[in-house]
Amino acid sequence: MPNGVKSTKAKYLSLVLRTTVAVVAIAWVFRGQDWKQLGQVFARLNLWYFALSLGIFTISQVFIGLRWWLLLRAQSVFTSFWAAVRLHFLGLFYNNLMPGSIGGDLLRAWYVTKHTDKKLEAALSVFVDRAIGFLGMLAIAAFCYLLFMHGEYIVGYENSSSFAQSLADHKGSLAWLAIIVSVLLGLLLLHRTSRIMLANVWRYVCVHGGQAIKKAKEAIVIYCHKPVTILVAFALTILLQSMVITAFWLLGLNLKIAADARYYFIFFPMTWVLAAVPVSIAGVGVLEGGIRELFTRFAGVGAAEALVLALCQRFVWVLASLPGAVIHLTGTHLPREFFVDYRKPTN
Repeated sequence: MPNGVKSTKAKYLSLVLRTTVAVVAIAWVFRGQDWKQLGQVFARLNLWYFALSLGIFTISQVFIGLRWWLLLRAQSVFTSFWAAVRLHFLGLFYNNLMPGSIGGDLLRAWYVTKHTDKKLEAALSVFVDRAIGFLGMLAIAAFCYLLFMHGEYIVGYENSSSFAQSLADHKGSLAWLAIIVSVLLGLLLLHRTSRIMLANVWRYVCVHGGQAIKKAKEAIVIYCHKPVTILVAFALTILLQSMVITAFWLLGLNLKIAADARYYFIFFPMTWVLAAVPVSIAGVGVLEGGIRELFTRFAGVGAAEALVLALCQRFVWVLASLPGAVIHLTGTHLPREFFVDYRKPTN
């Protein structure tokens, strides 16, 4: 079978699996939900609070574009600031709205190479930017947990069950999940095409793993010579993520969610990290389920209130990603020199 056909089949298989996970996760999130109660919670929503959350999130994405622009300059890639912002919104659109197999970061890495001759350095900056974002999320969650919870269990109300008790309560569901995963893996291994595909993936990792490590080492060496840029990028990450979390806390107050801000600063970064794992399309179901479970089990929030909060965050993400669609349709993510009718100005 030609490599192109195998690659296409692998992409379709990945899309089907992630779609299945998203559908199952959403079905689980809404299982047993009182729709009337959900509507009552939505009725509390003040559109001005929602607009505030949307505005703060959108502005934060512009400054995340600034963060990436700084990382590009550290690699001596001198693209314009607004080009970096446009590419960031393009990646945001693909991450949050497009179900395809190409993620926003890969697309951003591909298109930024059109803006410079330093293609490797430009592409590596995308993944360094993503790593700083992840570290920022984990730092906020860990710091707030240690500061406000003093390393104790997160318990927001008297009857909250421990993590071990939660596992015991859901042992039946976990057992079925383990059985389903085992059956799927078994079917993959029994199917000849799947075995060949898995073997090819393993060979690819073995062959290209050394190259990836070498490239990562080169990136680390380059950025280690620019510690001020890294510190500024990290500080910017903490500030922007804190602004976004605060905006969602205000939105939660409007929804009459009786949970302290500390829970937001712990739970939101945790769910962002979980949603970034590519097991579902745009983290659909994973994000909503994570927020609902964490807020109901550990902060004493009602299931309907927690779910509405999660859905509001999803709506904010979707609306803030729409400029990326306009950027793609108008072609402004590409340099002017890319177009065949472009003529350089003459003296």
